[in-house]
Amino acid sequence: MKSSRLASAMLILAVTTALAACGDGDKATTAGSTTPAPTSAAPSAVATSAAATPTSSAGAGAASDKKLCEAVKKASDEMRAEMVKVVTTGEASAADFKKILTGLEQKVTAVASTGDGKLTDALRTFAAEAGKAAAAADPATAADNPAFEKAGKDASAACKAAGVNMVL
Repeated sequence: MKSSRLASAMLILAVTTALAACGDGDKATTAGSTTPAPTSAAPSAVATSAAATPTSSAGAGAASDKKLCEAVKKASDEMRAEMVKVVTTGEASAADFKKILTGLEQKVTAVASTGDGKLTDALRTFAAEAGKAAAAADPATAADNPAFEKAGKDASAACKAAGVNMVL
């Protein structure tokens, strides 16, 4: 059982490293965009700032999706950083993975609740899959499934269409 946990941890580390490599080109953009908004704000603050755009004119739909995706990208980056920290500081426990996946689920759900359409449907599906994995006895193994991967790809594709490159 220990070797499967180690394999899961190594798989997650490899995935997060690959995700980090994908996001390096956007780091300058991300750093500039997070400066005006408080970086230590609670998820509700992110949702509040994203919620203001959908109520504006109908032509602002693309901007709204972009803001939603930027908020999800930030949540994903935070999760990835936490995952790397947990995996590199010692043996990661099921509780560690549960905490990370639960946090990701909550943040993505909060962001998705501020919008509507194809993007928010994809985000809700991803959040639900993260919640299922977090609720499992072995969250790291539960997160390694085709449904979770597909939900992440669908949300990432919807964000790419909105002009935000990210990988969930």
